[in-house]
Amino acid sequence: MTTEPQHSSQASSQRSSQRSTRRRVLGHVLTAAAVLLVWVALTTPMPTLGWSPTPLSLLRIPVEGIVVVALLLALPAVVARWFALAVGLVLGVLLVVRVLDAAFLDTLYRPFNPLTDWRYAGSATELLGDSAGPVTAVPAVAAAGLLVVGLLTLTPLAAQRVGRLVRGHPRAGLRTVMAAAAVWAVCAVLGIRTAPDLPVAASSAASLAAHEVTSVRDGVRDREAFAAQIPVDAYRDSPPGDLLTALRGKDVVIVYVESYGRVAVDGSPDVARALTAGTSALRASGWTARSAWLTSPTFGGVSWLAHSTLQSGLWVSSQQRYDQLLDTASSQSSPGESSGSTARLTLARAFSRAGWRTVDVIPANRRDWPEGKAFYGYDEVYDARTLGYAGPGFGYAPMPDQFTLAAFDRLELQRHPPGGRPPVMAEIDLVSSHVPWAPLPRLVDWGSIGNGSVFLEQAGQATPRDVVWATTQGVRTAYGQTVAYSLDSVVSFLQATHDDNLVAVVLGDHQPISLVSGDHASHDVPVSVVTRDPAVLDRIAGWGWQDGLRPGPTSTVWPMDRFRDRFLSAFGSRPGG
Repeated sequence: MTTEPQHSSQASSQRSSQRSTRRRVLGHVLTAAAVLLVWVALTTPMPTLGWSPTPLSLLRIPVEGIVVVALLLALPAVVARWFALAVGLVLGVLLVVRVLDAAFLDTLYRPFNPLTDWRYAGSATELLGDSAGPVTAVPAVAAAGLLVVGLLTLTPLAAQRVGRLVRGHPRAGLRTVMAAAAVWAVCAVLGIRTAPDLPVAASSAASLAAHEVTSVRDGVRDREAFAAQIPVDAYRDSPPGDLLTALRGKDVVIVYVESYGRVAVDGSPDVARALTAGTSALRASGWTARSAWLTSPTFGGVSWLAHSTLQSGLWVSSQQRYDQLLDTASSQSSPGESSGSTARLTLARAFSRAGWRTVDVIPANRRDWPEGKAFYGYDEVYDARTLGYAGPGFGYAPMPDQFTLAAFDRLELQRHPPGGRPPVMAEIDLVSSHVPWAPLPRLVDWGSIGNGSVFLEQAGQATPRDVVWATTQGVRTAYGQTVAYSLDSVVSFLQATHDDNLVAVVLGDHQPISLVSGDHASHDVPVSVVTRDPAVLDRIAGWGWQDGLRPGPTSTVWPMDRFRDRFLSAFGSRPGG
């Protein structure tokens, strides 16, 4: 009569024991995972150029861990719990900073700036969508967001679990702290390392925290220093009669070729071919070019820093400086100047003051950009919505460079008969050479371009980006091919134009990302002045620039912020002269 209840009781007890065993195993697994996450947060070093994570970094003793464990043992229980949570939150933030530092170093050759770089999140998301497509971009953005949230959530929880472990075994914790402190001191004195850049006696978390605090402090100081530089402009009050007198009656275009850096000139056979053939073709059409190097304030991206540097004559090397320049310059407008004038005389505004119609052509923009008129001083800004393109996109570029140049010619240079319009000054952004450098368009006959529907024939014919990005060499080859295409477009445009009074300044904005440029590449980009008028080149004879479109290894190198003043001086009167 009692057999069934006994069996039932035994089965229930067995199930309870199994559940208890599973909970203990799960608890041990979670504790081990928590210890590992905290250990990774404490020992991972600050990323540097060419840095990649290595398991050797875990074979170190973090001094911060010794201090934290000692405090957990010494503090009252309630305080210790909150202290562990706070330490975990700090370690989570430092892990996120390490990830961002690695990403920024890999693309922009500099670490993440906690003051301003968070503002790139929106533009980076749009860039990824334009470059890789929504199928790739949406999961990538979601994964990045989950990584950040996960680190900021799990690291504090892991630290709390480690704190409970330490508090639950005070004697073992004390012995561990004493032994670790002794080993740390010996390794620090003897300089013992697990790798050349990985000392066993580690202080990575403290060093990174100190670095971030220093970055914020330096950012505040730089803001003060830059604020003093902005209003100091020798050309700001130059009268119209002194500006650009040697270019009167000429149309002037400043053409940016995206990611056209020194690595393209020195390392790509396709670019070498385009420059050599382009120089010969232009010479045969009556054009002459002089070239040199400019050192860009940015690397791998953030092109607007280079554009504002060239235009303003200031070294705009950060988003903070860019924002400050636009905000401060507007607030320092002189009472006697017209609405929208600024404390800096941009190149566009100098041309406008001297009688040119000024336009900006930004084919990748799809939204209003009030700064184009308010700060830079353009009369008209053309973008993807107003250039009239009806063809397919090519990677990041919503339209091929050839169409961008043709649209500018149609909308501005052919707008009125010769002599029936003011001269035009334009900045034109060519973006076919923007990452991901695929697919690549082909040149077509200029007379067939129309609204760009002719490019529909090329849709699906070029090598797709997933094939290009399968290998590093494939990426580097595609990069050179797209830059060569952009240069071919410019040369072909100059050959085809009937505007004999056109002067072109063709330059790069920055070097491509380190995957293409390699580690420790310079910030140098090529710059060329192209004209049919020998008198224009006579004005820059003192610059020491080299003949042709291709600058050599020993050609002149200027910081990009020097260009504005030297250009205004060469083609106008010196300030006060």
